[in-house]
Amino acid sequence: MLSELLARRDVTEELVLRSRFGFMAYHGGTLEKTTDVIAREAAQQADASYYGVVQTAEDPVHFPSTEVRPAHSDSLGRFLDHVEVVVTVHGYGRKQLMRTVLLGGRNRGLAEHVAALARAALPEYAFRTELASMPKELTGQHRRNPVNLPPQQGLQIELPPGLRWHHGRRGWSDDDGIGRAPQVDAFIDVLARSAAIWMDCAPESPLSPGQGFPEV
Repeated sequence: MLSELLARRDVTEELVLRSRFGFMAYHGGTLEKTTDVIAREAAQQADASYYGVVQTAEDPVHFPSTEVRPAHSDSLGRFLDHVEVVVTVHGYGRKQLMRTVLLGGRNRGLAEHVAALARAALPEYAFRTELASMPKELTGQHRRNPVNLPPQQGLQIELPPGLRWHHGRRGWSDDDGIGRAPQVDAFIDVLARSAAIWMDCAPESPLSPGQGFPEV
């Protein structure tokens, strides 16, 4: 249960409330490395809200997204009550997909919006938006997945090791003095710009789930 994990001394829960656009990374720290860095800094650059759970143990606890419930965390509840739409950043590993980013979640308009900017900025990576082409467990479609709880639901991003790894220094980006990998900086910029454009184009009334904006 999330509440039991948050009680551990090697786990930190992070919350910053800014705009109604949110970023999450609750598998951060040593579990899915670099994901919290990307979500936190994209949120800061875009003046967006942020929620994260960061583990520091060498053997971190993995837990499914469907177990991340606002009933188990006041901070998560406040975050989900505050935001209209969210981007959740995860990490995954598949040998045949080392440079493929999967864009799931139920807001398919947001997925296409982010993918368009990402493809232009990072042409050496593939950005998949077709749900049928992704492993089912990585599509972020479950109704209890927190990415789908805000009014406009959201985008679940699964980042492969190839994007989170600092190839020049042979280590995870931003980990233990490794420094920032160039492609991580570029992807943070993509997410921040995507959020800013999305909010600038947002109508006064909330979007229906899956409705998107013109690609920019």
